[in-house]
Amino acid sequence: MKIKKGDTVLVVLGKNRGKKGKILKAFPKERKVLIDGVNLIKKHQKPKKTGEKGQIIEKPSPINISNVKLICSKCNKTTRVGYKIVEDKKYRICKKCNKQI
Repeated sequence: MKIKKGDTVLVVLGKNRGKKGKILKAFPKERKVLIDGVNLIKKHQKPKKTGEKGQIIEKPSPINISNVKLICSKCNKTTRVGYKIVEDKKYRICKKCNKQI
């Protein structure tokens, strides 16, 4: 998986198309990511104690990785990810500006 936690991404497909956000969590086995402020669902929560009110909570839901594109932190453009090996270490690079992500 070429996208990791902390990366900024742009949603390309779906109801949230055009929204940008930071990845909160990645699920490599399911090939999904959790993005801050994108793909929000409403969850109804029952009151825990007597006298408390129930509430509706909005929380982000995972989105498929094929529906997002990485935004390069250097050139601020959506890009594909490449890899470069320097001194036995593997680095992710931007395909547009060839700088390390």
